[in-house]
Amino acid sequence: MELPGLAFAVWLSICFCASVDGYPNGKVRQVCASMIPCHGASPQLPPEHTISVNVTEFKPGDNIEVNLSGPDFEGFFIQARDAEHLDSPAVGSFTLADRRLSQLLTCGHTKNSAVSHTSKTKKKHIRVYWVAPGDAPNRVQFLATVVKKYQTFWVKIPGPIVSQPNALSPTTEAVPTSHPVSHLSKPFNASGCGSTKFCIRNPSNCDAESASCFFLSFQREGSSVLIEMSGPSEGYIAFALSHDQWMGGDDAYLCVKEDHRVRVSAASLKGRSSPLWDSEDALEDVSWRLADGVLQCSFRRSILLPAYKGRFNLDANYYIFLADGEASEGGLIYKHHRQPLITNGAYNVTGLPQDIGGSRSPRLIKAHGALMFVAWITTVSIGVIVARFFKPVWSHSFLFGKEMWFQVHRTLMLTAVMLTSIAFVLPFIYRGGWSQQAGYHPYLGCTVMALTIVQPLMAGFRPSRHAPRRQLFNWFHWSTGTTARILAVVTMFLGMDLPALDLPDPWDTYTMIGFVVWHVGVDVLLEVHSYWLVRKVELVEDDRVQILQSLTSAEAEGRQFKQVVLAIYVCGNIGFLTAFLAAISQI
Repeated sequence: MELPGLAFAVWLSICFCASVDGYPNGKVRQVCASMIPCHGASPQLPPEHTISVNVTEFKPGDNIEVNLSGPDFEGFFIQARDAEHLDSPAVGSFTLADRRLSQLLTCGHTKNSAVSHTSKTKKKHIRVYWVAPGDAPNRVQFLATVVKKYQTFWVKIPGPIVSQPNALSPTTEAVPTSHPVSHLSKPFNASGCGSTKFCIRNPSNCDAESASCFFLSFQREGSSVLIEMSGPSEGYIAFALSHDQWMGGDDAYLCVKEDHRVRVSAASLKGRSSPLWDSEDALEDVSWRLADGVLQCSFRRSILLPAYKGRFNLDANYYIFLADGEASEGGLIYKHHRQPLITNGAYNVTGLPQDIGGSRSPRLIKAHGALMFVAWITTVSIGVIVARFFKPVWSHSFLFGKEMWFQVHRTLMLTAVMLTSIAFVLPFIYRGGWSQQAGYHPYLGCTVMALTIVQPLMAGFRPSRHAPRRQLFNWFHWSTGTTARILAVVTMFLGMDLPALDLPDPWDTYTMIGFVVWHVGVDVLLEVHSYWLVRKVELVEDDRVQILQSLTSAEAEGRQFKQVVLAIYVCGNIGFLTAFLAAISQI
């Protein structure tokens, strides 16, 4: 049954693990709109590559030289878009300078409107030519996605803006709002939170004037609401009103740093794509402030806005998202690099004033992490130590008709199987399927789950102690369990830094390293102790019975030492587990 068990593990791993699409040949028409590679990872920040052009103005029919350069990269995807509507389709067409390195693609209804790579050959520089169409917008911006290696890439790197002669210069363009913009003179404060205004703070109850506090407040004044938002950010801060705890179909408001000013805008969120900017006419009394790395903005909007499609009425219950991220010098925003704060329930911000917090990690993901830590830091680790070093110590102690060490080991391992199985399904329930944004973590997790299932199945067909195949079983049982433990630790290392469960850096890494060192240290200590006991035995070459009796006696001498070490080890593991669970509860 050993080999079929191993085959079952391989089969189960394959069934659980989905493939990740890549485009080594550059045929990337599937991502014309998003420009995001389907590589199962998040984009990098900030960009390492630059886009340059040979002119700053153009007329319809002009050819503009476009250059993409930087450190070695494998893939790229270049488009030109309306600078005022970067989510609009590509404009114009391209011609090539080197057909060996680049190829033309058709995005939407415009032929040759994008350029991509032809192979994974390393490149440092790409030159193409953009042909301005007759119906070109007044201002055009070049965007590029660059893939350095499979899971290292940058999306929509902003390039220069080229304008038609009659278009406003980017440096002289007025702030796109019909209302005057003023500057705030001091930080916001939390006075009135819970009594006269509805507040959200992260961390909970933090001082709104602190440089590390994210603060959002709603204060009803007649038929309108005054909204204040601040937080540590060099790019943007934003909040959204949502009917559920998922992005998509939401009413969002963003404060984006653009050069030395802040643009305050309303937007709509469609799925996980970039926000669709809306007219700012709905926002009044706009103010902002940049100081000491903190971005502040405030504005007023009416509770009811029937004339503005996409704006929610503020007298209903919504989940509230609070996010921050980086933005380019031109105000192009990037995906937030960590999970947004999401309120635990739906609230009416114009109703009863409250002072609440939220969580940057969904409850199901928290439960997933907590159960995995319990399973692999306590039950599995202790069960392995018991099986490896306590057979001689507890060989004459019985529990429910079986040797005590075996009962303890089996109970701990079956508990680990149960906890791991429950934890395994939670992310699928939360995501509603497979996640393409979690890197290698889900693939390794599937492998660990498969090995976790194989172990008890293999144990169920364990040969008797003196059977010829018992040695083969012991080897398979040990190797499968050891592989599962190593992969589980690697998987936890990767999972701790995913956006959905982003434990504090670098505390999480050092603590996990500390646990690994602690476990290996105790294992080595007990191995050395066992070796030392064996060396104390006076081997009688001609009397094997005497040898075994001496070994048994030596093990008995070390019983107290091993039990003390086990007690200390269990306490240490509980300490590591408590630290991880406390960190999870705080995010």
